Amino acid sequence: MPASVLAMRHQRNVVPLPYRQVSVQPYAGPMTEAALRAHLLGREAYRRTNFIVLHRGEVARSDLAVVAIAREDDERLFSPIIDVEVLALPDTCVFAKDPATDCANRSALASLAHHRGVGSDRTLVVWGKYDHINFIHQPDPIVLRIVEVAPPEPAKLFDLVQHVLSYADLPPIRVELERIDIVDLARRHSAKEYLVPCRSGGLDSLNAPVSYLDERPPQRRDWVLVGCERSLQFHRHYYGDEPPRVEMCPRRIAGSRDELTMVKCCLLEFEIERDGKVMTVPWGTDLAMVERALGQLTREVGDAR
Repeated sequence: MPASVLAMRHQRNVVPLPYRQVSVQPYAGPMTEAALRAHLLGREAYRRTNFIVLHRGEVARSDLAVVAIAREDDERLFSPIIDVEVLALPDTCVFAKDPATDCANRSALASLAHHRGVGSDRTLVVWGKYDHINFIHQPDPIVLRIVEVAPPEPAKLFDLVQHVLSYADLPPIRVELERIDIVDLARRHSAKEYLVPCRSGGLDSLNAPVSYLDERPPQRRDWVLVGCERSLQFHRHYYGDEPPRVEMCPRRIAGSRDELTMVKCCLLEFEIERDGKVMTVPWGTDLAMVERALGQLTREVGDAR
């Protein structure tokens, strides 16, 4: 007899993957635990079905219940159901139809649950992209704050994290952006001229002339440097001194945090670095590096939850 798939009622963030494990079936009886168990026990189930969403009437307009099942045999195409665990009845089961949500993505389901106000005491059944149906039971995603500078838009690290979460095999993560406005930072320091690291969009709106450090202006001028420690090192090399400076390093600005946070820093080049609840990736980070950082972060957080 196969190992049971049950004992999930009190687990958080249950998302069946692949979602072919989820069968959606009409049901005409009472929506009670006893009635559902009586209805399903002994009925045959396909060998890949581990969960059933039962609905009375049209899926989008009916009472829903979600159950986990155990079958007698995993090898035969169909075998009798030998155990049933009710995960959610209509009073805790919420339905959402959202064609933009990928039902194969845990973070996408958790994000939709958050936007629909579905808390960790309920179950969200989602009719999503490609007309597939899946659910997230007791959504309680990891919340990750991204501290990032902008412009350019979109804020790069936030965008990369969102992209990784669209395909990576990770637990549910909900990201929040703490956007550092470089233009606003610079305007707090009056200057005859600003020196910025490069020609990133949006900095031409400063109320003074702008020069670009990566173009190595031939003449040292009376400017304020909007940059990080690496920019300051370049300036020392080019001109032999240190100008007045506006700090724009997300790592420095974020500082130590009590909440899980990810930042980038140009003093890192090839490695990721963890300090308490703050994960730092290089300024020039890519998708593979962000995925590695998220994997490490969520493994450690998952062990502590």
